[in-house]
Amino acid sequence: MPALPDGDPVPADGSLPPAALAGLGEQPFGAYVHVPFCRVRCGYCDFNTYTPGELGSAASIPDFLAALDAEIHLAARVLEAAPSHPRIETVFVGGGTPTMLPTEHLGGIVERLGAVFGLADGAEVTTEANPDSVTQAGLERLAASGFTRVSFGMQSAVPQVLATLDRTHDPAAVPRVVRWAREAGLQVSLDLIYGTPGESLDDWRHSLDTALECQPDHLSAYALIVEEGTRLATQVRRGEVAAPDPDDAADKYELADELLTGAGLDWYEVSNWSTSSATRCHHNIGYWRGASWWGFGPGAHSHVGGVRWWNVKHPRAYASRTRAGHTPAAAREILTAEQAYDEEVLLGVRLADGLPIDSLRAEGRRAVAGLIADGLVSERAALRERRVVLSLRGRLLADAVVRRLVLGD
Repeated sequence: MPALPDGDPVPADGSLPPAALAGLGEQPFGAYVHVPFCRVRCGYCDFNTYTPGELGSAASIPDFLAALDAEIHLAARVLEAAPSHPRIETVFVGGGTPTMLPTEHLGGIVERLGAVFGLADGAEVTTEANPDSVTQAGLERLAASGFTRVSFGMQSAVPQVLATLDRTHDPAAVPRVVRWAREAGLQVSLDLIYGTPGESLDDWRHSLDTALECQPDHLSAYALIVEEGTRLATQVRRGEVAAPDPDDAADKYELADELLTGAGLDWYEVSNWSTSSATRCHHNIGYWRGASWWGFGPGAHSHVGGVRWWNVKHPRAYASRTRAGHTPAAAREILTAEQAYDEEVLLGVRLADGLPIDSLRAEGRRAVAGLIADGLVSERAALRERRVVLSLRGRLLADAVVRRLVLGD
C-alpha cells in the first residue's frame, strides 16, 4: 500500500477554516465510508485493506463501528460551524469488501448518517460488493435499510483472468447476484478490469458480453494499473507475468465503448457508462466536479471547501484516535488557486459534459484549436457549445489533453 502524502498538521478537534465552511449547504455534499476488511488480498490491489490474518484483534467489527460512530459525531461538531448545515445527497460505502459486515451494520451506518446529518430526499446510497459476499436475503435487507445501488466487482467473466487477479468468485455467480439485486429494487453497477496479463481481446469481449447480458444500469471499465508494492508489481518485475501493453489497452477500451454504446449505455466519464443520467454514479460525479464530501474510516480522504485531508490508515490507529475524541486525520492541505484550477481541468475534462472553454486560462483556450486539429476533442462541441468535450481518441489520450489545456501547446 502506498504511504500517505505529506501535509500540514490538523487541529486535534478537526476544525476547518471558516472559508472552507462558507459554501456548505449550497452545493452537493457526500459521505464516503471506508470498510477496510477483505477476505483475501488481490495481487493487483493497493487500497487500504486488511485480511483477518493481518489485523488479528484489530479486526473487531464492534471496535470499527464504534470508531466510525465517533468520527461521524466529530464531523457533525466540525460542520456545525457552517452557516448552512449540509444534508447528505450521496453515500458510498467502499473498501475493502463492505459486505463482509453484516447487513444490519451496513444499514446502521446509513441510519446513523441520516440521524446526524439528514439524508436528502432521493439520496443515492451505494455499497460495493463482491459477487461471493452477498445473499439474496442480505440484498433485500440492504434495500430495506436505505441502500439504492450496489456495485459488484465482477472484473472479468474468464476464470484464468480472475485467477491472475486473485479474485475468488465464480463468474457464474454474477448473473445470479444481479438478478437478486434487481428483485430487491436496487440499481446495479458492474466493475470490469481490462488489460490483465494473459487476457486476449476475445476474453475481454466475452467479459463485456457477459456483463451486458446481465443488463446493468451502470458499468465501469478500468485499465489494469500495476501499482508499486503489490504482488502483481513483483511478478512483473521478476518477469513472471507480462506488463500491461498500452496498445492492447487502447484496443480493449475501443471495444468496450463500441459494445456498451451499442447496448444503450452512454459514456458520461472516461471509464464509466450508464443507461441514463438517472443511473450515473452521482457520488463519483461529486468528486469529478470538485464538490465537498467527508470520508469516514481508516485511510479515507475528504474534501470540504478547498481543504483536503486524509485519515490514518491502520484500523488500530484510527480507533485509538477517535476513541480519544481526536480527529483521525493524519494531515491536510489547503488547495491553492493554482491547484484548484489544475484539478478542475484534470477531472472536468473527463466528463462527457466537458469543460466550458471560457473557464480556461489563455493558454488553455489557445490549445483548443490544436486539440481539434489532432482529433482529440469534438469540433462541434467546441464551436457550437463553447465546450471542450473529448473525442473517442481524446479519451484514450486524456492525460495528454489535460497537459495541453493546462500548459498550452
